[in-house]
Amino acid sequence: MAEETGTLAERPEQPLPPVRDWPAGELSATEFEPVLAELMREGPLTRIRLPYGEGWAWLATRYDDVKMITNDPRFSRREASVRQVTRLAPHFAPRPGALAWADQPDHNRLRNAVSAAYTVSAVKRLRPRAQEMVDALVDGMVADGPPADLVERVLEPFPINVVCEVMGVPVDERQKLHDWTREIISTAGGAEASEQAKKGLFGWIGEAVRDRRDSESESECENDSNGDHVDVLSLLGGAVRRGELGLEEAISVAGPLQIGGEAVTNNSGQMFYLLLTRPDLLERFRDDPASRPAGIEELLRHIPHRAAVGLPRIATQDVDIHGTLVSAGDAVYVSYLAANRDPDVFPDPDRIDFDRDAGAHVSFGNGPHFCTGAVFSRMQIELLIDTLLERLPGLRLAVPADQVPFRQRTMIRGPVALPVTW
Repeated sequence: MAEETGTLAERPEQPLPPVRDWPAGELSATEFEPVLAELMREGPLTRIRLPYGEGWAWLATRYDDVKMITNDPRFSRREASVRQVTRLAPHFAPRPGALAWADQPDHNRLRNAVSAAYTVSAVKRLRPRAQEMVDALVDGMVADGPPADLVERVLEPFPINVVCEVMGVPVDERQKLHDWTREIISTAGGAEASEQAKKGLFGWIGEAVRDRRDSESESECENDSNGDHVDVLSLLGGAVRRGELGLEEAISVAGPLQIGGEAVTNNSGQMFYLLLTRPDLLERFRDDPASRPAGIEELLRHIPHRAAVGLPRIATQDVDIHGTLVSAGDAVYVSYLAANRDPDVFPDPDRIDFDRDAGAHVSFGNGPHFCTGAVFSRMQIELLIDTLLERLPGLRLAVPADQVPFRQRTMIRGPVALPVTW
């Protein structure tokens, strides 16, 4: 193939696996992607071509390889941000200073600016307020009576409000930001719609960070850095004032954190879909609350969080993986979904087993790019499951399982609606 010639000239002795096209196909409910399952069977390293971008990329699917690549500085996110690597999304415009595209030491510098808002102690302080939020949403749903759309009434507004609370977004601005983030993660609207949404979101964040930079006293910024009930925008405003971050860097850090609420909505939606279509799982959670923490980890391992793959890396040196040469300059993807189904780590991986030790899953990533809000996300999921199962013991689907609509042409998978009764 034409796109292979540059690398082949340097390694003619290496037999390369064929390049597999990976179209953005429609998937049903919580189905594991059949293309990914086939690639996992083909070998630890395969080559893929996604619908957009240029050329091909390596794909690692084995658990140990995924952990090695994501923790190895020879594989660079920064280098991937300036190349047209084959990709799932039609639009590609990484912002300068974006945390997701940073390598060390810049990555730690950027992440440290907001880390105080996501510590275990900070999340613990937030938990009572988050409980009030979910209780109020459930109160409203119960008052209106069944049936109800669980996504619309609880699973969508709860993470939005909690994320906005942590970020420091005023109540009357939250829906606008949610509309922008939903457009950004969609692949259906095309590059123009996504770009307009990004301009709106990042423009709003820029104004908010400038306001906090200009309005907070130095002593307030110092208190904020200790995590004393501080919001992310204030932390970033203080960091910009002290010269620890540039303004554009601060904006690029804040954007993905704001978008993160969409992941909780979709992940919890998949979890409730599984619980409400698997009586054995629901009964276990209801009858044995002590099993829920381990069960949540198993559901996090099992659910397909996203479509296809995430962000690529570029090999900055030649690296040998299982006798296959990944040459300097090659694009490399890893699949956390595949790693979570590696039978050498999770026996009988397609089965949901609340008694297995699923704590080693990589659903929140691995290495320096491990999800900043992992503790925060777990807290929200725990509150949603505990509150809904305890307050609505008769919770069940109001439609047949095959009538639950799931999002298509989006990077984060989950149900569009979850009609329930109780």
